[in-house]
Amino acid sequence: MAARRVLVVEDDPAIRRGIVDALRFEGYEVLEAGVKEEGQRVAERTPVDLVLLDLVLPDGDGLDLLAAVRKSRPTLPVIILTARGQEEDRVKGLKLGADDYVVKPFSVRELLARVGAVLRRSAERPVGASRVEFPGGHFVVERRELSFDDGTRMDLSEREADALRYLGENPGRAISREELLDRVWHLPARGLQTRTVDMTMARLREKLRDDSAEPRVILTVRGKGYMFSQSGGTR
Repeated sequence: MAARRVLVVEDDPAIRRGIVDALRFEGYEVLEAGVKEEGQRVAERTPVDLVLLDLVLPDGDGLDLLAAVRKSRPTLPVIILTARGQEEDRVKGLKLGADDYVVKPFSVRELLARVGAVLRRSAERPVGASRVEFPGGHFVVERRELSFDDGTRMDLSEREADALRYLGENPGRAISREELLDRVWHLPARGLQTRTVDMTMARLREKLRDDSAEPRVILTVRGKGYMFSQSGGTR
């Protein structure tokens, strides 16, 4: 099997070198860029399996690069790198479709674990459900695409697609955040404090045109997690 190719977009030479060396030691093929323009060009034109993206770049905002990549390659996995305390930027990144984030300073072990988890989710595409029905439209799993009855369509990120597929395969069952972290994110949930699941559900509701005040598709189960409405389901 060919080595998975990772693009590292980071302006700090020392940090970038450490990340690149760690990835190559683990057997990844690595491309690197130190500025937004170069990173965007490589991400859009070169076959890569994952992007590690710093949000603070000398020639522009990493969030702008993320938005551009999401338009041209909506299913390309992206992990954002942020400084401690930049919670607002992390939230914006997740809303734009980032698959995960790592807070600086981070350990090589943590970074490699997150890279591996995201790439496993990308490789292990579910084949059980091909279509998830919801009020007003349906979700085509293979294309990661929402198709509405009015004819409009919308792409989902890999993480959003996997979460919606998993919920849709379990209509009417309350699914805990811990189960979602384990089965969708492939992360150990015990002791993990994260808002990742809630942020993903919020993005899905928005894209599904599901009223967050009175949702009909993704329901909140108080004290438990989330449940896909029994009015929907998979085919």
